[in-house]
Amino acid sequence: MQMNAATFNKIEKEDIPTLKFPDKEVLMDNELIKERAAELNRALLLGNLEHIKIKIYFEDDNARKVVETTVWGVTDKRVILKKDIVIPIKRIHQIRI
Repeated sequence: MQMNAATFNKIEKEDIPTLKFPDKEVLMDNELIKERAAELNRALLLGNLEHIKIKIYFEDDNARKVVETTVWGVTDKRVILKKDIVIPIKRIHQIRI
């Protein structure tokens, strides 16, 4: 997946609950959506087994953001971080390990 990381503003995990997320999918290509799902599963394994932090590039209703964190869980609609902080999967552009 090609993406310009410079267009994403760094945010702290603790600030995510204050964000608003539209219901719209940010990826328009089915292959990219499949790749994102695979990246999320890998991030989940690395987070639970190795406690490795990854970068999640996502978009709220205002801007593109990036957070460096550990993935604790993945549901069909959300990524779960520490302290029950969640990011809707539809709003994630990419995960980098």
